[in-house]
Amino acid sequence: MEAQDPTAFEAACAVRSLGDGTLTSDLRPEWAIGSHPHGGFLLALIAKAATTVLAERGDPSAEPLVVSAEFLRPPAIGPVLLRTDLRKIGRRATVVAVRLEQRGRSCVEATVTTGRLPVRRPEWADLPPMPAEPPPRAIALGGNSAEGTFNLAKGCDVRLDPSTVGYLSGRAGDPPRIRLWVRPRHSLPDPYFALLAGDVNPPVVFNLGRLGWAPTAQLTALLRTRPAPGWLRVQVDCRSVQESWFDSDATVIDSAGRLICQARQLALAPAP
Repeated sequence: MEAQDPTAFEAACAVRSLGDGTLTSDLRPEWAIGSHPHGGFLLALIAKAATTVLAERGDPSAEPLVVSAEFLRPPAIGPVLLRTDLRKIGRRATVVAVRLEQRGRSCVEATVTTGRLPVRRPEWADLPPMPAEPPPRAIALGGNSAEGTFNLAKGCDVRLDPSTVGYLSGRAGDPPRIRLWVRPRHSLPDPYFALLAGDVNPPVVFNLGRLGWAPTAQLTALLRTRPAPGWLRVQVDCRSVQESWFDSDATVIDSAGRLICQARQLALAPAP
């Protein structure tokens, strides 16, 4: 069997159980912005830890439904410890608390609600119109950015709608809304990759001329169904930028036109 590419998403978010509700993993530089591990990737890693522990308890089909995380301090590239605490076991929903630690300090604390993702088409949905695939003029995201080097380009393909990223042309004052398309380079998208997709966009405040690192304080993602193969299309909106804070709402749609993930976060905006 051919060895898996160590930069692939599945390999990067692999966890190793210690058998007592704790797990270890290694944060790789390919899934970081500059030297900061990507927030959406950390959400996926935390969800993987929760479902791995449940599989050990005899529930191998548990899938993440909600991940809600508080970002206390940024971890560094390298090994981390994930401590889990089973909070509730239910027929429809089970809740696991997960704490990501590094060098004895808590970096991210989260709760993961698991269950079975819906498989039928929704009775009603109100989704932003976007083509299923990026147009030829879409801009590939990679290399250096205002936050640091976009290392994720090694493991996933991200294309930006040029009409929504005015900051790349030197404009300041465009609406804080960005549309993009994303897919993993080495595999098909799954619910864990959908968690990353909900946070893969450049910060929407870049369009207001506020360039730089925009650390997330809190991020909550709702997973709605398993993604179909192909591109994930993402629209990210902001409701308010006020003093140092801004919100960011991502809607992730798969190639079949279904809502896959909704992600809302509160983050610190760079200075104007």
